[in-house]
Amino acid sequence: MAKRIFITGATGFIGRKLAHKLADEGNEVVTLIRNQSKAKDLRHERISHIEGDLFSTEAMESGMKNCDEVYHLAAFASVWAKGDTFEQVNKIGTLNVLDAAKKNAVKKVVVTSTAGVIGPAIDGPVNEETPRQVDFFTDYESTKYESELQIKERVKDGQHVVIVNPTRVYGPGPLNVSNSVTKLVKQYIAGKWKFIPGDGYSTGNYVFVDDVINGHILAMANGRPGERYLLGGEDATYHELFDTIAEIGGKKYRLYKMPLGVMLTFAQFQLFMAKRFGRPPMITPGWVRKYLYKWSVSSAKAEQELGYKVTPLKDGVQKTVDWLKEENI
Repeated sequence: MAKRIFITGATGFIGRKLAHKLADEGNEVVTLIRNQSKAKDLRHERISHIEGDLFSTEAMESGMKNCDEVYHLAAFASVWAKGDTFEQVNKIGTLNVLDAAKKNAVKKVVVTSTAGVIGPAIDGPVNEETPRQVDFFTDYESTKYESELQIKERVKDGQHVVIVNPTRVYGPGPLNVSNSVTKLVKQYIAGKWKFIPGDGYSTGNYVFVDDVINGHILAMANGRPGERYLLGGEDATYHELFDTIAEIGGKKYRLYKMPLGVMLTFAQFQLFMAKRFGRPPMITPGWVRKYLYKWSVSSAKAEQELGYKVTPLKDGVQKTVDWLKEENI
């Protein structure tokens, strides 16, 4: 049975694909967009738009009228920002979405968080219940974590909200900050990527974008309110990741190890320049320190409770490389 569904962040990497999939399945999708120019990739007979942002209360309340479900994907995920942008968008903005949903008696809400809130894998792969053992590395992580605490309070008051926590997402889609892994794949197969972070043995978890889309829909259908679900893929070191890309791309390039000390010095200089002149840094010290840890993740809970399935890294990279070549990007 078709539903009316409201989505924030529908112009982003994940949100755009989610909106199209839901519309293709026969649902009426309403997206919150800042302006019409942002919606050029959201053309669909069952997708409509309402202009505004996470602080446009009237717009969100209007867009959510008669909606059965809300997917909240909009977030501020940049490397750095002036002032309290992270807190305003990721915490206050999320509460505004939940308020609008509650006012419209929306049955279910799924909020997109990040696996980064749980922290690195100190004692083996992390899961949803793993206690964080180190401080947060970025404002993005900390504000997303604080937002999750706020969500749990809303659930105690009776609102049905489920949290999903994707890992490092990659695959066909806009080559923006949220799709940095695919940008790396593109640069490597073009012979333009030259470095490997640290010794190359830092482990990350890489999830194909279609899995994340399906995970959102499954969380809406089967997720328990107040629970978080890790939407992960396959663990791989940087050596394993680049070897996979090289095998599929057809050529292996030499990579130079970038000592973390050098990266940290560069990041500290970048942060100094950002604070001095307001120019966004390429990377911050916090992001560099993440390379000191392994980020292995278990998606067992999502698999068991939601029916979530993982695309093997080799298959996902193959689809990504095929898309890059087809689109001549």
